[in-house]
Amino acid sequence: MAKTSYSLSHTKWMCKYHIVFTPKYRRKAIYYKVRSDLIDIIKHLCGCRG
Repeated sequence: MAKTSYSLSHTKWMCKYHIVFTPKYRRKAIYYKVRSDLIDIIKHLCGCRG
């Protein structure tokens, strides 16, 4: 069975999301097209996690 959480000496975490940010030179081409959708998704994820 896969490990569900990871820990170090002072922290413990469980990462469930893989977030990829695009490089600076591609930001203008992609960012403005999906900006409102991205904001809604991040707000939803933050609301679910507290």
